[in-house]
Amino acid sequence: MAAKHHIYLVPGFFGFINLGELVYFGHALDYLKAELARRGMTDSEVTIVLSHPTASIRTRTADLLKVVQETAGGDDGPIHLVGHSTGGLDARLFASPGAQLAEGLELEPFARRVRSVVTVSTPHAGTPLASFFLGLFGQRLLKLLSLFTVYVLRFGRLPLRVVFRFGHLMARADDQLGWKQTLLDQLYDQLLGDFSSERRDAVSKFLSDVGNDTSLIPQLTPEGIDLFNASTVDRPGVRYGSVVTQARPPSLRTRVSAGLDPYAQLTHTIYAFVYGQTQRMPLTALPLHSPAQTAALVQAYGAMPGPTACDGIVPTRSQVYGRVLAAVRADHLDAIGHFDQPAHQPPHVDWLISGSGFRRPQFEATWKSITDFIFEDEAR
Repeated sequence: MAAKHHIYLVPGFFGFINLGELVYFGHALDYLKAELARRGMTDSEVTIVLSHPTASIRTRTADLLKVVQETAGGDDGPIHLVGHSTGGLDARLFASPGAQLAEGLELEPFARRVRSVVTVSTPHAGTPLASFFLGLFGQRLLKLLSLFTVYVLRFGRLPLRVVFRFGHLMARADDQLGWKQTLLDQLYDQLLGDFSSERRDAVSKFLSDVGNDTSLIPQLTPEGIDLFNASTVDRPGVRYGSVVTQARPPSLRTRVSAGLDPYAQLTHTIYAFVYGQTQRMPLTALPLHSPAQTAALVQAYGAMPGPTACDGIVPTRSQVYGRVLAAVRADHLDAIGHFDQPAHQPPHVDWLISGSGFRRPQFEATWKSITDFIFEDEAR
């Protein structure tokens, strides 16, 4: 009888599992379930992990352990971890020999069952965007952007009154003293007011988690992640692979390609802003890559990505870890299914208009490479 495989999808920074019908990994979950059925592995399971969105990597890894205990404690089947963004760091810590979480948590019985770790758009060398969010205004903006994400996934787009007011705010991005917190508060209240009472409570709890515990943010700076890498080692026998994303730099061309729609123009402005912050990666923080990793990047992109290349959130060269499974032209949210393709059922909804051109064929090819890697040992 074939072993029962357990696949865990570990979310990143905006790590809600679901808010009503909103699912962070919805399209990836559907794809993996279909692949399991196609491979005749109907006993195997795919589980989305509920994580504290901006808590420390250690706390988030404890969240992952709790889910694994609840869902994989009844058998000894192999475990596979797929982490997006910060979720990839959670997965690495989970598998690391000797990792210590909270007192009384027994990680090793489950960690020794891990067979593969896949990281998607993960900041293995950190991201300078985290340094911006350490500031008081950055923290308030992060909470508002979190609400933007939830709102767009629920309603498809922001109301025009919010678009124009936030557009005015972003236009003054270079003069932070001119960014009035009262305007942020007004935008926040307007957006939250559009939800039903029940969903508003769920969203408020999620956003409260974002605002109350931001210990993850300093850990994601290039300086903070250096300590994580020094204390987190690969487990022998576990296969490590990564999906790398690189988006187009914002330009007049990408702005024109976004079209005349005010919502698209606003989200492209947000993308341009965070892209600019992410470009500030110190050269000394960029990791060295193996010949095989370098060859994979050159083959995918035509040349080695430069030091400022990124997906709008994480520097591209910071994302490489283990075997490069796929290197794609995509922004930070594209690879998990949040791109613009409303005609697909269920629809793909994009809130970060980057002009990457990433669509369903690229999504399926990316997740096929992940699935093939997970079950590589089964194919031998």
